[in-house]
Amino acid sequence: MAGQPYKAGCVCGAVQLEVSGEPAVQAYCHCESCRTWLGAPLHGATLWPTPNVKVVKGADNLGLYKRTENSHRQFCKSCGSPVMVGHPAMGLTDLPSVSVHGLHFQPTVHVNYGEKVMSVRDGLPKFKDFPKEFGGSGEMLPD
Repeated sequence: MAGQPYKAGCVCGAVQLEVSGEPAVQAYCHCESCRTWLGAPLHGATLWPTPNVKVVKGADNLGLYKRTENSHRQFCKSCGSPVMVGHPAMGLTDLPSVSVHGLHFQPTVHVNYGEKVMSVRDGLPKFKDFPKEFGGSGEMLPD
């Protein structure tokens, strides 16, 4: 996809994004916050440098829910689908992997595995919370 921005957005198309470059991190997140927001046992997260994510349609149709000051969840007011999560302290914006058209999702790590409701035995590193470089304990858990 070199050079061309990825397209992403909500299910109904009222909100559309263009995303440049490649994700800084691709991960599976097992936290309760992601699970309940998405209604799924885990979240395929793609974290992009925030300046690389642009709303090109429907900015006025984005709702905002600040679960914490570190988690600014945005959703489409029309269809209710999750669009993105801003993580200002990290300078990253999380887009659900399934919403980024043309992206080959290749996670390299599991985060918040200490909160898992479903075990995944895929050989990837499993962090109890986050790696130290992302403000976590760096503690690893077994597969």
